[in-house]
Amino acid sequence: MTDDQQQVSPPPTAAPQGGAVPEPFIEVCDVVKRYGTQLVLDGVSLSVAPGETVALIGPSGGGKSTLLRCLNCLLTIDSGEIRVGPHRLNPQAPGGVGPDAARQVKRLLGMIFQDFQLFPHMTALQNVIEAPLHVLRLARNDARDRGLRLLQRVGLADRADAFPWQLSGGQKQRVAIARALAMEPRGLLCDEITSALDPELKGEVLDVVEALKRDGMTLVMVTHEIGFARRAADRVIVLAGGKIVESGTPSQVIDNPQTPRTQAFLSRVLV
Repeated sequence: MTDDQQQVSPPPTAAPQGGAVPEPFIEVCDVVKRYGTQLVLDGVSLSVAPGETVALIGPSGGGKSTLLRCLNCLLTIDSGEIRVGPHRLNPQAPGGVGPDAARQVKRLLGMIFQDFQLFPHMTALQNVIEAPLHVLRLARNDARDRGLRLLQRVGLADRADAFPWQLSGGQKQRVAIARALAMEPRGLLCDEITSALDPELKGEVLDVVEALKRDGMTLVMVTHEIGFARRAADRVIVLAGGKIVESGTPSQVIDNPQTPRTQAFLSRVLV
């Protein structure tokens, strides 16, 4: 990595036995994204290690959701580079943001949205197995077995035949998590997945996320659940005005923020 691509965020604090630092699973190097004349991501650089949980926090409009969408190839970047596993997204490189590169990245990174985005005419199980059937070309029996296992994993084995309108918000979001896992990604991008839920239902979704963390899933989460970020994240990154303004462990960033921008944000949300 060149000097001008130096990571803003520190490496994971815990190295594997033997002292070797793992290769990053995700690297974002000096990424710029504009909407017209509006600069939304302004030279963002960070890395995420395999199995790490990173919480992205900060004020609305700071670029958090845009960053996730760039990672998942829902948006293309204007400059810089994104690396996910062995795959590179670089608008300056031939084929660097082409359909093949995007397809490979999407296979590695599942995406979960705040509004569930379930197919209303399909049951929970049908929602989960749709992509494995048509994208992975799994046999129907194999896809069904995988779907039932995943619904059991998120605590919804008894709701496989329920339609979205028969499910609570928390149950819908857990189906959305199972659907993302059905593609067997190595990481999940979670965009405010509890923002539409009441407090009781938030807990059941966050419990599933914590279980995924314990299983070693790489997680990048945009969240305003500061208590969850303090408890579950390995690292917290504050994004404001399209820039990373602070990065560190939860105790460093949440309990002892160093920058005025982070202090001002936390003073409004920690009430």
